[in-house]
Amino acid sequence: MQRIQRFGGAMFTPVMLFTFAAVVVGLGTLFTTRSLMGPIAAEGTVWTQVWNVLLAGGWTVFNQLPVLFAVALPIGLARRQQARCCMESLVAYLTFNYFVGQILTYWGPQLGVDFGAEVGQASGLALVAGIKTMDMGMIGALAVSAIVVGLHDRFFDTRLPEWLGVFSGSTFVYMLAFLAMVPLAVVAVLVWPHLQAGMRVLQGLIVGAGTAGVGVYVFLERALIPFGLHHLLYAPIYYDSVVVEGGIYAAWANALPQLAASTASLKDLAPWAALTATGWSKLFGVPGIAAAFYVTARPENRKRLLGMLVPVTLTAVLCGVTEPIEFTFLFVAPQLYVVHALLAALLSMCMNLGGVVGVFSGGLIEMSSFNFIPLAASHGITYLVALGIGLCFTVVYFLVFRWLILRFDFMTPGRRARGDVHLHSKQEYRDVLDASGVTRDAAELAADIVRLLGGPGNIDAATSCVTRLRVGVRDPKLVAGERDFQDTPGVRGVLCGGNAVQVIVGMGVAEVCDHIQRMVEGCHPGGEVRE
Repeated sequence: MQRIQRFGGAMFTPVMLFTFAAVVVGLGTLFTTRSLMGPIAAEGTVWTQVWNVLLAGGWTVFNQLPVLFAVALPIGLARRQQARCCMESLVAYLTFNYFVGQILTYWGPQLGVDFGAEVGQASGLALVAGIKTMDMGMIGALAVSAIVVGLHDRFFDTRLPEWLGVFSGSTFVYMLAFLAMVPLAVVAVLVWPHLQAGMRVLQGLIVGAGTAGVGVYVFLERALIPFGLHHLLYAPIYYDSVVVEGGIYAAWANALPQLAASTASLKDLAPWAALTATGWSKLFGVPGIAAAFYVTARPENRKRLLGMLVPVTLTAVLCGVTEPIEFTFLFVAPQLYVVHALLAALLSMCMNLGGVVGVFSGGLIEMSSFNFIPLAASHGITYLVALGIGLCFTVVYFLVFRWLILRFDFMTPGRRARGDVHLHSKQEYRDVLDASGVTRDAAELAADIVRLLGGPGNIDAATSCVTRLRVGVRDPKLVAGERDFQDTPGVRGVLCGGNAVQVIVGMGVAEVCDHIQRMVEGCHPGGEVRE
């Protein structure tokens, strides 16, 4: 479980670049659509040329997703010298694609691959960093990167004879990776064409599931969040060819000009985008939950509770990060979390029935970049429908949570006597969170967390996700109790499962993780934890 959680968190690293890239693509699409901007956006004008230059850069993230995944995975998985491992992974991934391309050049017909065809959806071919190869999406990148991480952790510090010293370190790892890429490329060209055929069948089944499929998918995505496994569910769908060639994000971004130029139903134009409906509960559900917590709290606690609810609600609505508020009630009332997952699924199904599809997995910033900004002029009525449905569900969330809290007397924040509830004042939370959501002094918070985890000698590995610190500990008995974590300013929650510990920190978790890694490496040179 610990390894799976680390792998899932590592896959999120390149996704963090999407928000800015989406803003550039969204604005570029809006300002180069002639039906919206008029003659100034005609082909050949200086206005269009300038925006096309910016768009060319904005497409970088979406056009090079496999490369980004290959480079980013070692950041979260390699135990030491992550930067060198990233370089090794990149070179090995390029080597792998050169091997695949050359094999298909010679034996493509015998393998059932027309390597002379143009790259694109039907051919199963793609250009990766300028290399013509099979379109394996992020699966190929993840496979190569995982192999390189394993080789790096095992052999990076291998001591060679002095006369072979030039081949040590990263060079030695790449030599081993080079040899490993040959059989991997052979297996890929033998197996992947058959997997592509099966994937096309799967695409039809998922899209054909319609509204019911959307509901099941959203429920599972919410349900997996406490375990840190939701990345494994959505990443192949959003960023790989499970539902649509290239992944939903890239396909939607590429389709934006056509979508902006049409007034037909988005559900008819891009039905494959329906599965990104996980963000609606972040935008409309979380405010309802927060309001229910507030009105059910003791009057003497409400002012201090508000100081906690405001930042975590804004984080969810604007950035799409819901763990802070979800972990606020997950452990004291897990029944409420199940209800939350069910309501999120129902909300997404209603949006789908209303014809609202698009890239809606993040917060308001991402939604605006991918949808509202470039498409409001041609699909404004659709978004008004979404607003109406969403506000109705905010009320539903509020009423359902309020009734359940009062009916079953769940001890949600602010419900206990003032002396028994650890709440922070608004000023305290301003000290904990600045405008960007970064935690209090990262070094100080990291020291507190390391102490709660049993000291640096008890830490086997530490990586970070968007808001979570994922730590592997050697002895779970040395880890402090849940209440000790909750009483630490800057810590939003903790989830312990054997040797895997997840600490909810907030948007500044990456900086905290860096400090913890330095503390561990300082205690144990080379990053290894001694017995």
